[in-house]
Amino acid sequence: MEPEQAAASGRERSPRPPRSHREVADELRSRIRSGELRPGQRMPTQARLADEFGVERGAVRQALRILQAEDLLANVSKGSPAIVAPAAGRGPAAPEAPPQPTMVALAPRIAAAFETPHVAIDALCLTAVSLTLAMSEPLLRIHAGRTKPARVDVRVLLPSRDIDLAFPARVDDTGDDRLQRSWLAQRNAQVRVLQHNLLALRSTHGVDVRVTFRALPFTPPVKLYLLNESEALFAYYTLSKRDAEIDHEPLQMYDATGTQSMLFAFGQGAGARDTTFVEQSHLWFNALWETISSELRFSD
Repeated sequence: MEPEQAAASGRERSPRPPRSHREVADELRSRIRSGELRPGQRMPTQARLADEFGVERGAVRQALRILQAEDLLANVSKGSPAIVAPAAGRGPAAPEAPPQPTMVALAPRIAAAFETPHVAIDALCLTAVSLTLAMSEPLLRIHAGRTKPARVDVRVLLPSRDIDLAFPARVDDTGDDRLQRSWLAQRNAQVRVLQHNLLALRSTHGVDVRVTFRALPFTPPVKLYLLNESEALFAYYTLSKRDAEIDHEPLQMYDATGTQSMLFAFGQGAGARDTTFVEQSHLWFNALWETISSELRFSD
């Protein structure tokens, strides 16, 4: 092979710093998206990929698990080579994927995120109800011995108890704080359940778990979930007027049903628009976390 051909093919390795597992994942994702690796095709062995990219097999396994979490690969294990998923390029992270209600779209993406060795989930939401429910399946899989991440990092941004919520709110705006107290009780209950369920993995399965909550000085008009630095799931809280009852008293309120909010999915590597959205969403979340958020107080 002539030097020019070797450079064009991109397969001949030249001296360079070792690639990270994410760089390996990016390259393999590009080959799948471009059709170079076709749906149903068996991947090269992990040994061959390690040799091609000049990395350890552990880095290759991490890269393959990232792609499996994105529904681009199937049958990822230490044994036989992985297979390009039949629907590769058409999964939830694809640009053309239609939005789905939060509880339809979120649960399977959270479950897929837990198939990687290091699970990293950031969430910004109103009460964490959807996130707590979506965690059920991966936790069951861990307890059943079907999967076991080495590390789980979860960060959650929620509204502070010290602000006047924009919603839920009474239509007649009487200054009654019972809606706020009802929301606060729900927020605190979800925080405690989520924290307990995740931290229990330390003692039961030896998983390195970190769960952190911080409080925002505003009512978020949107919800955002960031999964393993590769996906961003985004939804609007759309308000409507509805009838409710608090302390046996009927009232009308403005509120949003978060579990039904339509969730839009964006995937790292699924095109320039998606990649930029994921990157900017991480920058936005981290900026809120590191600047105007404060310690979340659990007490009622």
